[in-house]
Amino acid sequence: MKTTVQVRRVDSRKTLEKAYTIRTRVFVREQGVPEEIEMDRDDKRAFHFLAFAAGKAVGTARVVMHRGTAKIGRMAVLKSYRGRGIGTKLLKRAIVMAKKQDAQKIYLHAQVTVIGFYEAMAFRCVGPVFKEAGIPHRKMILVQR
Repeated sequence: MKTTVQVRRVDSRKTLEKAYTIRTRVFVREQGVPEEIEMDRDDKRAFHFLAFAAGKAVGTARVVMHRGTAKIGRMAVLKSYRGRGIGTKLLKRAIVMAKKQDAQKIYLHAQVTVIGFYEAMAFRCVGPVFKEAGIPHRKMILVQR
């Protein structure tokens, strides 16, 4: 079932707290990531996004720029809203922002279980599997068309 979703850039402390709440629910509570590594220094300089379904914040992502390279990360959608295209809309919006910032390269660290999702969005795996917060990941780079 498709849900009408709006993705907005986080523009206040209040909306940033909503993004943090989603990340805490998905990464810390659901996946067991230690809270002290979930929130990091990059949060201060990142572009954050929230996805809303029927006015409720249900997903988040961020883009961190570093020397012409964009890292998309902290992609999280609340469990009961997964499979409705919300992650796709968040990822598309993050890619648009990265390109607006003149990113020469766009990459992310994908949990191994969701590599297929990112491959469908033109990301390709590079390098070996590695652990981040105890979870197997692979680096993926967006194939620019």
